Amino acid sequence: MATLRIDNLSFHRQGPYSFSVDGGQCCGLSGPSGSGKTLLLRSLADLDPHGGRVVLGNILCEEVQAPQWRKLVGMLPAESCWWFDSVEDHFSGERGQIDKMLIDLGFEADVMSWQVRRLSTGEKQRLSIVRLLTNHPQALLLDEPTANLDSNNIDRVESMLLKYCKENVIPLLWVSHNQDQLDRVADNHLLMHSDRLIFKE
Repeated sequence: MATLRIDNLSFHRQGPYSFSVDGGQCCGLSGPSGSGKTLLLRSLADLDPHGGRVVLGNILCEEVQAPQWRKLVGMLPAESCWWFDSVEDHFSGERGQIDKMLIDLGFEADVMSWQVRRLSTGEKQRLSIVRLLTNHPQALLLDEPTANLDSNNIDRVESMLLKYCKENVIPLLWVSHNQDQLDRVADNHLLMHSDRLIFKE
């Protein structure tokens, strides 16, 4: 069981912040717009310059190359990025596993043959979750993963992400403005301000 430990993290003149997320646990993160939640996730994923220490298990972020760290600590941005024309060109890995996840998220397997331009925002969001999980990350950083989804698909996504977290015993940090959602998914809850994090009861 790997714990994600953050000690005196600082970025963009914010912080320092210190907290930890145990393997198999989902930590909810909320706060006012502009408080720095996305910047915090980007710092943890080593996408932005930061100070302090970020450790996953016994692996120190600064001791590994950034691409390797981002495979270990997978971040799902609020808006997914797509580089190729077709959906299938964005995926690698065992096709049977991918197809099962697609079905679990309400897709037919032929979605892999679709052109990206025909995807809705919500479809892109769900597909980006499958794409992320096929990389087998050892920690998850989720930035509003269900913001563009209807209630049925929110249920599907919550179920898949929590199942991955529990079965693989990985730490999960889940950003959401939806308090009802955090009540459902989170084992504990952090409230973010520009200069501190508060554990919320």
